[in-house]
Amino acid sequence: MSNWAGIEEFVAVAQAGSFGGGARALGVSPTHVSRSIMALERRVQALLFHRTTRTVRLTDTGRVFLEYCERIIRERDEAIALINEQGEPHGDLRVTCSTAMGERFIAPILRDMAMLYPQLSISINLSNRVVDLIAEGFDLAIRTGNLADSRLIATRVASRTLYTCASPAYLAEASPLRTVQDLAQHNCLEGSSSTWRFRVDGKDIIHRPKGRFRCNSGYAVMEACLAGMGVCQLPEFYVLPHLDSGKVAVVLSDYQTNDEPIWAVYPQHRHLLPKIRLVIERLRQELGEVIKRPTEIF
Repeated sequence: MSNWAGIEEFVAVAQAGSFGGGARALGVSPTHVSRSIMALERRVQALLFHRTTRTVRLTDTGRVFLEYCERIIRERDEAIALINEQGEPHGDLRVTCSTAMGERFIAPILRDMAMLYPQLSISINLSNRVVDLIAEGFDLAIRTGNLADSRLIATRVASRTLYTCASPAYLAEASPLRTVQDLAQHNCLEGSSSTWRFRVDGKDIIHRPKGRFRCNSGYAVMEACLAGMGVCQLPEFYVLPHLDSGKVAVVLSDYQTNDEPIWAVYPQHRHLLPKIRLVIERLRQELGEVIKRPTEIF
């Protein structure tokens, strides 16, 4: 008996929640599925499902085993995709990205890809934490700034500008703001980043903002800025709509840092997959343009 036998049946039952549903998904009989899984359990010497007359539930061992088996099937399908002559993407694509950028830019681009390629299924996880792509089984992440994980490949797909700004009402009442050092006399509105970046005398410097308002949502920080609470530093897509309307003004423009790179990051063993190549190419074509479009977001 092959060491692969029963894995596909096991995953199908786990995903369907029943032996009958798993059998229908595979186009085989429930008897075949049941026998295959019992043989698999004998080989691994562990019970994978709790079975009753009404329910089928994964055991603790089964839940752990399922993660590996799903990855085996996914990577098998990807290997087949690699030698497909047309190279059309298919199978599952798991992407992670920060919440704000994902909602506004990445999800619409990937949605259009899913509509264009009917064999491709896309799952997007939006989170402001740094996800471990390899440990958590993701194919691709969209990230900004400096990257350190040597297990990953990073391709630059766009860039974004960081603006330091405040409302005219706040600036009219506050002390002068001419240099980076002057920020110490101001109420700084801190977002998801605990550091602000500037360029002084040709060198990048870091400022750690201090103030009375902090939130890991750029939208909330921008609203506080509009309300006249203080100074903020945010990516352009938060700022541009209000800059054009005059609701905020850029400050410290002489010290504005270089544009921040936006990266597509992926595990080294996935860089040849058609779906990864196509996503990166689509992001290169579209992300840089849409991220600089001053569209109202409040």
